[in-house]
Amino acid sequence: MAIVGSRDASLAGEQRAFEWALWLARRGVAIVSGFARGIDAAAHRGALAGGGRTVAVLGCGPDVLYPRAHGALRAQVLDAGGAILSEFPLGTRPARWTFPRRNRLISGLSHGVLVVQAQARSGTLITARCAGDQGREVWAVPGAPEDPRARGTNALLRQGARLVENPAEVLEDLVPWAGARQRDEGACAQAIADQSDEEKNLLAAMEHRPVDIDTLALRARLPVTAIAALLLGLELRGQVRRTEGMRFQRS
Repeated sequence: MAIVGSRDASLAGEQRAFEWALWLARRGVAIVSGFARGIDAAAHRGALAGGGRTVAVLGCGPDVLYPRAHGALRAQVLDAGGAILSEFPLGTRPARWTFPRRNRLISGLSHGVLVVQAQARSGTLITARCAGDQGREVWAVPGAPEDPRARGTNALLRQGARLVENPAEVLEDLVPWAGARQRDEGACAQAIADQSDEEKNLLAAMEHRPVDIDTLALRARLPVTAIAALLLGLELRGQVRRTEGMRFQRS
């Protein structure tokens, strides 16, 4: 999931981002954010403090350090098994247009986007809009009406974002998705366990690029008719897929 917010956040906002990211990371949730100062940096640091992984999506080239003060944070993200991502070519300097463009990647990589604190014209709202367009969940933390740093989040709530007051509420929304993923992984593991020796032999002879039946028969040392029957069973279970020209490859 993504945790995002204003660069000019309050100390309370940064503390909330840090603590929520830490709490979620301890429960196995990977945290995505934009590596900017303020809420983004607090979310990355919270995920690291929780022993989790975090993904930083840059508004510049992957070889450009921005903000310059985040050199240590960048190293910590990578050392913890996280990732530094950018769609921009090497050497691309940060510019006004690069940050809104990268925001769709932050939301696209995430099951949902949590906006901790944002002003009325914050670029964070672009990330929330992208999340809605991509069918992702949008959560927002309410703020005091008189606080200009909360006007963006309060506006999101009026537009239908889910109001959350603690990280457990976010995790509740993530549980059905995580459960479905675990069921899919369990079904895949069961399918592998149910493979016959001949099917395992055939899969070992296959590659991730298309191969014709005759070649598979030679590699697996089985008759073509037997290969065809085995391929049908594997295809029905989603472990093999057919391509043009009656070629097959592992899924």
